[in-house]
Amino acid sequence: MPKIIKNIMSPDLIRALLLKKTKNLSSISYNIINTIFMLKLVWLGDIFMKKLFVTVFLLFGTLFPAFSADDNKTVLPSETGIVESIKYEDAEDLNQGEQTVKQVVSVKVLTGNFKGTERMIDNMLTGNPAYDIQLSKGDKVVLHVEPTTDTVASPDDVDFFIADVKRDNQIFIFTGIFFALLLLIGKKKGLTSIISIISTVALIFFILMPMILNGFCPIASAVLTGIISTVITIYLVGGFNSKSSSAIIGTAVSLIFSGALSMLAIYFAHLTGFAGEEPMFLYTARPDLSFTGILSASMIIGALGALMDTAVSIASTVNEIYETDKKLSVKKLFKSGMNVGRDIIGTMSNTLILVYLGSSLPLVLLSNNIDMNKFFNLNQVATEILSALIGSTAILFCVPVTAIIAAYLIKKQKEKIKFNFDTEKETN
Repeated sequence: MPKIIKNIMSPDLIRALLLKKTKNLSSISYNIINTIFMLKLVWLGDIFMKKLFVTVFLLFGTLFPAFSADDNKTVLPSETGIVESIKYEDAEDLNQGEQTVKQVVSVKVLTGNFKGTERMIDNMLTGNPAYDIQLSKGDKVVLHVEPTTDTVASPDDVDFFIADVKRDNQIFIFTGIFFALLLLIGKKKGLTSIISIISTVALIFFILMPMILNGFCPIASAVLTGIISTVITIYLVGGFNSKSSSAIIGTAVSLIFSGALSMLAIYFAHLTGFAGEEPMFLYTARPDLSFTGILSASMIIGALGALMDTAVSIASTVNEIYETDKKLSVKKLFKSGMNVGRDIIGTMSNTLILVYLGSSLPLVLLSNNIDMNKFFNLNQVATEILSALIGSTAILFCVPVTAIIAAYLIKKQKEKIKFNFDTEKETN
């Protein structure tokens, strides 16, 4: 069983990759080649984000990152196809005498310049569920289009390969359900929450990703992205006031703390940043990147939501207590914030640990078949455990920091500037 962890790619898959002919690649080998190839496309131009001036520049100047590809090779976009028929054949010669089955799939292209084209495509089944694509008639698939000539003028000039099953429609459906419930239950606050979610996702894809790929420090990039996301989210949902400002400052300081803590953990635990297949694929495309830095950035981003929740809860509580009795001192407001923080610590820390445990459940189950001393010292296991502990420690740090900042700012404020999207007044 330890070999399963040590060897990420199965021997069957490696043999299939080595024995495949160039123009008869199976969907299994193509999945890996396509992943590496697509990662190579994320190579940003030299002129992108040379200097960081202000937040506005980061938000709007990075919306159109420059991608470059191999100038000597025509890159065609993937297309959508539908499986019209399937028949099974043996393919013993592709797996060193072991019986291997392949699906000979008739696929009709549904999109793009080759719409209506029908092709017979081999879909290899090695018995490894991690890499096999089990297809049925009527399934929609993502097709990789590979040019066979320098000039593509007709469908005969390209080869099609099955990259994977098309799943984006299901993603859109569940996203729509989530947004609909958010609007139904949250009403206008739900709308602002949707805007904040979209802005956070955009920040990760259009600021964090380009900065890391352009050689910026992943840790500093993650902290900067987290702070910008915090400012947008909290001010948008909570309004422009000292309560929101306190939560933002508390979250920002805690993010910096979690970044420093993650660096120490990675250094002393000798973590490599290669806790799965994705870092290996990325290393093949971009070996120049700092993978320990990327691991630290993932720890920071993973703790961001819990930190914001904790800071907002404490700042809101301190603000409400102050509104009830404005004669309270900063010290008493701080104690009130700490009392609430102690109640939050248990649930929020538990939430983070459960998230990491849930995402690594196969590793947890694997512990039943491995010596515990070996298990806890595996790079993958140590990475997951330390990620959960760093996030939980950052929450502990966030409680007193936010409590003292909120107590001081809310007490010392002379005038509140409220920014409220709700126009309806509450009636008693």
